[in-house]
Formats: sequence, C-alpha cells, structure tokens
Amino acid sequence: MMAATLVSPETVTVVDHWPEPVCGPDEVIVAVRGVGVCGSDLAVVSGRRAVPALPWVLGHEAFGVIQVVGPDVVDRRVGQRVVVEPNYPCLACGACRSGDTSGCRRRRAAGISEPGLLAERVAVPARFTWPVPDGLDDADAVCVEPFTVALNAVRMTGLRPGDPCLIVGAGSQGLLVVLAVLHAGGVPFVIEPQPGRRAFALQLGGADAGAAPDRRYPAVIETSGVPEAFEQALERAGDGGRLVVVGQSTRPARVSTFTLVQRRLTVRGCLIYDHPGGFRHTLATLAGHDLRPGRVLRERFDLAQASVAFAKAPDIAGKTWITLPRIEEPLS
Repeated sequence: MMAATLVSPETVTVVDHWPEPVCGPDEVIVAVRGVGVCGSDLAVVSGRRAVPALPWVLGHEAFGVIQVVGPDVVDRRVGQRVVVEPNYPCLACGACRSGDTSGCRRRRAAGISEPGLLAERVAVPARFTWPVPDGLDDADAVCVEPFTVALNAVRMTGLRPGDPCLIVGAGSQGLLVVLAVLHAGGVPFVIEPQPGRRAFALQLGGADAGAAPDRRYPAVIETSGVPEAFEQALERAGDGGRLVVVGQSTRPARVSTFTLVQRRLTVRGCLIYDHPGGFRHTLATLAGHDLRPGRVLRERFDLAQASVAFAKAPDIAGKTWITLPRIEEPLS
C-alpha cells in the first residue's frame, strides 16, 4: 500500500510497497481519508524532533473509515467514519489514574514515538477512534485533534465571556485558538508578523493586537514556539493574568522574575489534552455548534504530493492537509 515516509531529514518519499497493517484483537484498521499537517510533523521532517527509525511513516491528525474490527472490539463497526485520537496513554500509571493522561510517561504518539497515520490503511487501538458526528464534513474532521488542543488551551486560561485574550502566533494552531476563544465568548486579539497569517486570523474574527501595542491581557496563549514570541507574550500579560504556552522550542527564552512576581502571573504549559475527556468534549461541541474548524484549511494535496505538502506547509497562511483515495469496501 501507499504511505508517506521520511527517509532522511527534509526528504519525504511516498512509497507504494509499505506493509499492510495487522489488526490486533483490540484494534481496528482504518482506511485513512485525510491527514492534517502539524508543526510537530514539520519538526520531525526537519530532523529537529528525532524518531525511532527511518524510513518513518509521518502524520497524526487523521480521519477515515473502519475496514476491519478486531475480535475483542464490541463498540466499533465496519464502515464507521472515525477520527483518530493519536496519543495513546497507558491508562494504568498514576498520572493516567488521576485523569492526567497527557502526563503519562508511557504515552505512545503516532508519528512521533510510533509509526504515523499518513498511509492508506492503519491499525489503531479501537478505544482511540471516535465516531464522527453526522453533518461534520471532512475538513472539520481533519481538524478535530488540533481543535481539541485549542479548546484545552482556552480552558486553561480561565477565560470568561467578554474577556480579551491575546493569541501570539497565527499559524494553524493559533487560527484554531481564535475560533476556540470566540466559542468561549472571549475577544481574540492576535500578534502575528507574517501578513498573510495575520490577515487570515482577522478574517476568522480576531482583532489586530498591534493596533494597541501597550495593552495587556488577562489571558494570553502562545502558539508559535518561538522563544522571542514567548518573551513578548509574557510582557503582554496583565496583572493577575494567565499565560498558557502551546508552542515548544528547545531554545531558551528569557524570563523576568520581576515581571512574574510583580504582576502575579500564572504560566502553564498546555501539552495536548486528556483522554477521554478531550476528544469527547470536542466532538460534542462540534455536534452542538456551527464552529466549522475546517475553515482554517487553505491548501490540500493528494497523498502522492505529500513531499510537496510538507515542503510548502511552513509558508502557507492557514493549515495544510493531505487527502487519500476513498476505499469503502471491507478488507477480506
């Protein structure tokens, strides 16, 4: 079958001979229809984030149709349209038992610690597949995972209706945070140096924070992962404010403890979401509200064009995704 693989840093190749997945007793095989391109995928492609082996199947933001159901699976069926929750905590350690599954030290991550989902067919633990609500189109389905991150980040700020929220960075994750802030009843303001991304964020309902450069905010979300942007985010947090950090970098950022103490700031890292509440909440939210997170998608590529998709994604104002041919028939 076809799969998009990383063969060396910056070199992505689509192969047509990748081994077919084997369905375990508590797994399902999903015929993948679409996969979003994320900043962590780009870090893998660039070599900034090491993976266990090469060649390596990329991607983790996936949805598709179940083709095979393992013998121990009772709540999934062939033909069911699902999104994949690509982070698999162990569910047995202390962190997992407390509900803090994002802190699981044994958590497996598709595309990072184990092969990714950008292939025609993948085997996935059944409990980490989620039926797609009726009416949710493909564009919205491919955004479920990153939108879950966005909703979690907004929740962590303690944002109240009517509160302004500063979003630093309007890449694909920042754009989804704009939508999440609007859904929470907040007022999103955006800092983004790239004109196309800034314009897109304003089109979605954000306001340009550059119009009031001295304003400070009770809630700030940093999504870019650039240390200088984190420094700016910290400076723009108001008295008693909360700064939630989504973007990651191994390069240090400067932090003024004077600012932290004098303004009584809270800084929290937002690492994905917790299972099962994160995806459950997102899918219920999308089923009950006309949010259409797929609006952030700007460029679509076929699987055969995956290398082009990964090369162009950093410069696209909006989110990139890759679609695969539809295969409806069950596997024999």
